[in-house]
Amino acid sequence: MPPEDPLPDDVFDALARGGGGHAATDLLRRTQYAKHLLLVRRVLDAALARHHPDAPRARAAYDLLARAEEADPDAVSAVLRHPAVGVWARRTVLALDGRRDESPRVGTLSALSAAAALRAGLTARVEAPLFGPTAPLPALGRALLGRGEGDTAVVETQAGRARLSRGCVHVEVPADPHEDAPGWHALRRMSAEHAGRRIDLVLDDQDPDRLPGADLVARRLTGEEAARWRGSLREAWELLVTDHWTLAEETADTVVALTPMTAPGGAHTSATAQHAFGNLGLSDPPSPVLFALTFAHEVQHAKLMALLDLVPLTLPDDGSTYYAPWRPDPRPVSGLLQGVYAHLGVAGFWRRHRGTVTGERALRAHADFAHWRAAAHEAARTVAGSGRLTPEGIRFLAATARTLASWIAEEVPEDAVAAADAAAHRHLDRWRARNRAPGTAEPAARGR
Repeated sequence: MPPEDPLPDDVFDALARGGGGHAATDLLRRTQYAKHLLLVRRVLDAALARHHPDAPRARAAYDLLARAEEADPDAVSAVLRHPAVGVWARRTVLALDGRRDESPRVGTLSALSAAAALRAGLTARVEAPLFGPTAPLPALGRALLGRGEGDTAVVETQAGRARLSRGCVHVEVPADPHEDAPGWHALRRMSAEHAGRRIDLVLDDQDPDRLPGADLVARRLTGEEAARWRGSLREAWELLVTDHWTLAEETADTVVALTPMTAPGGAHTSATAQHAFGNLGLSDPPSPVLFALTFAHEVQHAKLMALLDLVPLTLPDDGSTYYAPWRPDPRPVSGLLQGVYAHLGVAGFWRRHRGTVTGERALRAHADFAHWRAAAHEAARTVAGSGRLTPEGIRFLAATARTLASWIAEEVPEDAVAAADAAAHRHLDRWRARNRAPGTAEPAARGR
């Protein structure tokens, strides 16, 4: 459950300045877990209140979750913290309440309870829903049971092992459910360790709720591809631990899953989703530096999204949109604030990285620092002048802007500043050509 004082002033202020470290990310992680617990309970209550056909099975599943939590709280936490659980639970609650036009997937609660019973070493027998020819166990993997009669699979757990069955087809989950086995597609581990610091993730390339709205790779990665991602993660983690230790700490606290995305036009891309705290989507990382930079960008988004569950920073959208120096389209103030905070992280990454490299790589890092500090600073001024912030949002943005203003004052080589200015003007010209429309705040050109 969340702490009695869910957001101490010092944690709020540290987040607003752009960091926060373990004190902030630990609190956000705990409050997000509490959110998942409340949503899962709400699934049960809403199913019972609306006499959903799966309500009796949901009641039994919830009771099994309670038994598993008594036997091994960490086992239940490992399942319920999984990012896709929050997405599924929220969608199901909205569907049960009639606020989402889709069939509520109440039966997934049974699959959750089976995964928790497996992790906790309980003996149980559960009927879990099928998705086509597969039976998923959230946070663990899925059994390939083929097509046949019925829409459920039988999951039997005992002493830390599980068997999934559909008719005469049976799949045994291996002792380590994060390893593949005949008929079993695991959520594979992605781990790295350097200088005594470790990060443990899973590669989620199969849960249907893993990253709503993102352009996902529509297949499971091959073993060779997964191995390449592991190697890239190890190199990126070494870079973070060596040169970006606060970011490394926040990443290990925040990210629990990676999801492969497509890369339109070949450009590296990444994403987080509002209700999938802990999942980071990205295209095949082309280098350790860009992998590490992706963490710098997306961890900021994850922190801010989790913070917004505790305190509103912007007023309800009134239809106004604004120039974002990193997007091809105009953004509402809420989206622009997200971009400011994420690119504060991007600028901070290049600010430190420029001191760890030499030659052309140093020039590029200086130019990227100059570009993104100015872009975030200018966008912060736009947000501040929008009149769309709550009192807490005004306080938050003021601290963010102070960090950016201090970076604007730092010396950067003239050729790097010139390269940054040229990039800014190119983006602005393209944006103006695309978005000349009434009702959109017109940006000003950047000057030195």
